[in-house]
Amino acid sequence: MAYTTIDKPTDYFSVNLWVGNDASPRSFTGFGHQPDFVWVRYRDGGSLNHALVDVIRGGDKILFSNSSAAQDTKSHGEITSFDSDGITVADGTNASFPRLYFNDDQPFSGSGNYVGWSWKAGGSPSSNTDGSITSSVSANTTAGFSIVSYTATNANATVGHGLGVKPDLIFIKQASASGQGWATFHRDIVNTKFVRLNEADGANTSTDGTGNFNSTDPTTSVFSIGTAIATGGSTASMIAYCFNEVKGFSKFGQYRGTGGSSGDGAFVHLGFQPALVIIKRTDSGGNWHMYDNKRDPDNVVETAQQTNTTDGEFTTNNKLDFLSNGFRLRGGSETTTNADGGTYIYLSFAESSFVSSSGVPNTAR
Repeated sequence: MAYTTIDKPTDYFSVNLWVGNDASPRSFTGFGHQPDFVWVRYRDGGSLNHALVDVIRGGDKILFSNSSAAQDTKSHGEITSFDSDGITVADGTNASFPRLYFNDDQPFSGSGNYVGWSWKAGGSPSSNTDGSITSSVSANTTAGFSIVSYTATNANATVGHGLGVKPDLIFIKQASASGQGWATFHRDIVNTKFVRLNEADGANTSTDGTGNFNSTDPTTSVFSIGTAIATGGSTASMIAYCFNEVKGFSKFGQYRGTGGSSGDGAFVHLGFQPALVIIKRTDSGGNWHMYDNKRDPDNVVETAQQTNTTDGEFTTNNKLDFLSNGFRLRGGSETTTNADGGTYIYLSFAESSFVSSSGVPNTAR
């Protein structure tokens, strides 16, 4: 059996950098795939939101990983098309929307640096009746990623995800209503607990932990939701991003911090050289940290964003080394990533596999 089915990860996921110029329309290319899910963050300052857009809700509907707010409909700086190799953005800036997401995030300045992370799903969605609630699904079973929309019914229910295998990670958010954060299922957190993408809290032990996922792990066809408002306890329109691990391309797991002052922490084996790593402490509070290989093309990797805050990009003491087959924690006993005995979950996506589908090792970083 081949080590991996994906020799070119950018066919399904990539990290891209660009500079805004307030052009309208403007095409961004070089993604390597049609980006059905785009996550963008302005790099030059804080007090701004992460912007998450997908092909099901539409390019003018923006959710924020750092907020429990409902989706915002934009008429300036929106994605007007998800293209075969990137996105097209239109409408530029105006006085009503001086802080935008895809062109220029500095008021009227016509400049600004951005980072974007993008995933290929299955394009236009189709109806899925695997669950007790009919869902709309855009799925890519090769890359282990699907976008799912559904309307909650204020009752325990199941929702079809279209992956054909059990999801290892699910982010769920009310799209049409505010006040509820991103309920997150991770395979290494028991289904009676949860973390939120927009919060620093550790794994939650409140009754919402049971209510979010109905104390039930996902199956190969559906995920379960309960009566907690964040996933099912309302009649709101919901969006879910579902991922399953694909050897040589993506990995979702858990590690324990080692602390100490030597500068070297745990080594986490992935089976590929990472392009993106996101880490969250679960036994205690700690911000979600995002690292990628475009903002930091060489080790050490120390440029970070936090999914749960409006803070700007920063140089962190919670450092990593991106290696040919995984990542290593650096920086001693940093609590966000490497506290002695701390428990952490991670999600990661590949730049290149350690071994190709033909069995040939790739060059180490």
